[in-house]
Amino acid sequence: MIQITPQMRILLAVEPVDFRRGIDGLAALCRQSLQSDPLDGTLFVFCGRSRRAVKCLVYDSQGFWLCQKRLSQGSFKAWPRSDTEARQSLTTHQLYTLLWNGDPTQTQTAPVWRPVNAGPK
Repeated sequence: MIQITPQMRILLAVEPVDFRRGIDGLAALCRQSLQSDPLDGTLFVFCGRSRRAVKCLVYDSQGFWLCQKRLSQGSFKAWPRSDTEARQSLTTHQLYTLLWNGDPTQTQTAPVWRPVNAGPK
């Protein structure tokens, strides 16, 4: 089972990919286009050209997980875009928002980490 934790590194491929690619093809894409090692535990998120489906690839120290979600209607309208970067980092909450076809840039949550004020000494 895939467990997505707040500490997990999540990288999203900005450009659509050929969804005929399987684990090996997407892992090669991680190395070449996204400049990341697919064996380091990062969760990678890809979309197809039609933006009707997403694939998630992650390595769990024993093997790869490849998950796919295809919408029954419509497409992922708020897929992040960038003219300069091939990838974009997401927080766990932003990924869940994206998977529910929301806009991950509009999520408003507390920072994942913030210093705790110890109070007066």
